[in-house]
Amino acid sequence: MATSRTCDGVRRRDFLKIGVLGGTGLSLPSFLRMAEAGDLKRGRATAAIHINLGGGPSHLDTFDPKPGAPEGIRGEFSTIATNVPGIGLSEHLPKMARCADKYTIFRGISHSLAAHDLGSKYLNTGNRPLPSLTFPGYGAVVSKELAAPADIPPFVAIPDTPQVAGYLGVEYAPFSTQSTPRAGQGFNVRGISLGGGLTVEEIDRRRDLLQSIDRTFAGFESSDLINGIDAFSQRAYDIISSPRSREAFDIGRESASVAGLFGEDPFSQSCLLASRLVEAGVRFVSINNGGWDTHQENFNRLRDRNLPALDGGLSGLFLALEQKGLLGSTLVFVCGEFGRTPKVNPRGGRDHYPRAMFVVMGGGGIAGGRVVGASDETGSGPAEGDGFAPDDIAATLYDRLGIDHSREYHTPTGRPVAIVRYGTPIAEALT
Repeated sequence: MATSRTCDGVRRRDFLKIGVLGGTGLSLPSFLRMAEAGDLKRGRATAAIHINLGGGPSHLDTFDPKPGAPEGIRGEFSTIATNVPGIGLSEHLPKMARCADKYTIFRGISHSLAAHDLGSKYLNTGNRPLPSLTFPGYGAVVSKELAAPADIPPFVAIPDTPQVAGYLGVEYAPFSTQSTPRAGQGFNVRGISLGGGLTVEEIDRRRDLLQSIDRTFAGFESSDLINGIDAFSQRAYDIISSPRSREAFDIGRESASVAGLFGEDPFSQSCLLASRLVEAGVRFVSINNGGWDTHQENFNRLRDRNLPALDGGLSGLFLALEQKGLLGSTLVFVCGEFGRTPKVNPRGGRDHYPRAMFVVMGGGGIAGGRVVGASDETGSGPAEGDGFAPDDIAATLYDRLGIDHSREYHTPTGRPVAIVRYGTPIAEALT
């Protein structure tokens, strides 16, 4: 997935500094040192895969087409039928049309934050942003609430994610791969596949040395510098030395029947990797797919690049999870930060438009083959009332994972804050 920049200067980077955790500057051992296990909740889903369409995709040219709208609004694309009667999609989503029975489309979702950063924070937390508080992203909450195996990272971002740990603390930050997998090539994630000639045996020698130092200074006051390896460093060691972790990140080990469902583009291969990670026990995977900020040449960019990759990768993900027997226990969640203007601008593009957008959810107790909610005849806003808010989408996500969205956490200053302050699970989408 190529590096891109949105119109307001927010940079979407595929390659960050290797060895740090999602902008926290922490190494994997430092991250795990501060981690703590959560209780496994018994919901319909035990894992989730989030696909962030950074930049804000046009709802009218993807999952909420308006073939009857006036020229200059309906756009250049035709609408095609799906395998579910009455549901239509953009002509450039033919593979998604053939598996529409696997997911629900939420239409008429509405909010008022038209800036990339604010909209992204809202759609990645379910809470309208506040200047005084940084809310945790979905992955941070899930990794706190749902226990992962000791030798598997609980929250993985491919290659990075706008989600942060927020007031929960950096112990719940994502493990970012910093790069995307490529077909036919080994995928090297530092700390999982040991690069630079570093072997597990070398790690063993360093570990033994640190334990010796630990014994020498046992009488001194405890500190990170002296203690070196503690219980959480042990977990870091478990991860980097775990055959299961290394195999989970190695897409070359996937069966031909599953690998054949995906194209060779980076997004499709990231979806393939996500399916392997949840199969191995990762609780939350976030895939960052940018380039949707189409103020100009909207139709060329969607037709030639964005939609073919999304169509192949997302349809492959639903089919792969089904083939692996994981679709019922894995919630797939797809969204951007807002929709785009119904009226096409003079540059052949569409501009920021939070009044109407779409979300796709499937698996994990979400009904398939449904459209929930609606936008009006021009895609300008909800067809009735205020429609659904991002808060409702978040509440639905947490409900399917067996997490009470109204549960209160406490900030470091002792302030009680609900996981999602407002919002109600959308019953029409639930199985």
